Amino acid sequence: MENAVETTQTGTLPALTLVLGGARSGKSRHAETLVLGHAEAIGQQPVYIATAEARDGEMAERIAEHRARRGDTWRTEEAPQALSDALAGCAISDQPILIDCLTLWLTNIMLAELDIAAETASLLDSLGRATGPVVCVANEVGLGIVPDNALGRAFRDQAGHLNQQVAARADRVDFIAAGLPITLKTLSQTG
Repeated sequence: MENAVETTQTGTLPALTLVLGGARSGKSRHAETLVLGHAEAIGQQPVYIATAEARDGEMAERIAEHRARRGDTWRTEEAPQALSDALAGCAISDQPILIDCLTLWLTNIMLAELDIAAETASLLDSLGRATGPVVCVANEVGLGIVPDNALGRAFRDQAGHLNQQVAARADRVDFIAAGLPITLKTLSQTG
């Protein structure tokens, strides 16, 4: 990936960053901080691509909490399934983009019985074509208990494969535990 530049929470981001963590670990807040810091440094409005669907009251509350926290600072695009299209449509300038989250997107494409391999390949292609930095948020679901049903195990496995593929392409990977970031990967930056 290009855009080899210094990465800090208040400075410039590399082309692709992946932020992983468990539920309520602080991964979205960390990713928002990264993107906002970059947006402020370059004087651009950040783009938030949301993949969540309010399938029940609890999820509707989570979505409302995220929207309230973001406020009007962000331009928000909804993409519960067509993530590649949304990314391609947003990536027309150097605006920083936050995708939150890949795990919910995977849930949506699995429930819609779409071709996971094809959708993932399309997403990876779109990530590689982005003209500005992209930060992706994803749940690390492989650290818990083994699901007791085939669908749960298939989801866990697909999420692990997706995270590995995005991490392999990412210039930076942060893992969030209890609100604390641990950088797992950074590529040496040469300008």
